[in-house]
Amino acid sequence: MRGRTWLGAALVLGAQLRALLLAAAVEVHTAKEVVAVNGTNQRLKCTFSSSSPVSQQLSVSWNFQPEDLSAHEPVFYYLKEPYKPPSGRFKERVTWDGNIERNDVSIIIWNLQPSDNGTFTCQVTNWPDVYGTIGEVRLRVVQKVNFSEIHFLAVAIGSASVLMIVVVTAAIICRQRRRRARDKRLEVADTE
Repeated sequence: MRGRTWLGAALVLGAQLRALLLAAAVEVHTAKEVVAVNGTNQRLKCTFSSSSPVSQQLSVSWNFQPEDLSAHEPVFYYLKEPYKPPSGRFKERVTWDGNIERNDVSIIIWNLQPSDNGTFTCQVTNWPDVYGTIGEVRLRVVQKVNFSEIHFLAVAIGSASVLMIVVVTAAIICRQRRRRARDKRLEVADTE
């Protein structure tokens, strides 16, 4: 019976340690999709949270998966300092734009091209938090910006604001006219 108790305790302890390790993982946060115009520069934002303080061993790796699903390509690496890729499509076209103290590990891709369409992944390890999520950003490079829902929303809000100003102005003018008319009636009544 004693062996079973020991085995049960070991299983419970193992489950608790595993849960603790999963809870201590690094969480990476990115936008799901980014649309950018051909020839422009785009910041790919990536932030993280960790149950441990930022360590000297913190590392960040950015990779790229083209839309045609060919091989992954390294984009950028950070370990104590930023390292640009020595070769590949992003050589001389990527810049570190993060701030480790603010848990920001973002990069900027310069001179975007249609061949940059694909998925960028951002992975952070912060010892002892070496496990965690991998952030993914799908980049779409377009020839020109289309009239999107955001533009429509901005026009609608602007129009509503102008309409509100017109209504408030009309209400103030009507109130002043009524007040003047009332004051005139009171003057006439007082003189009689």
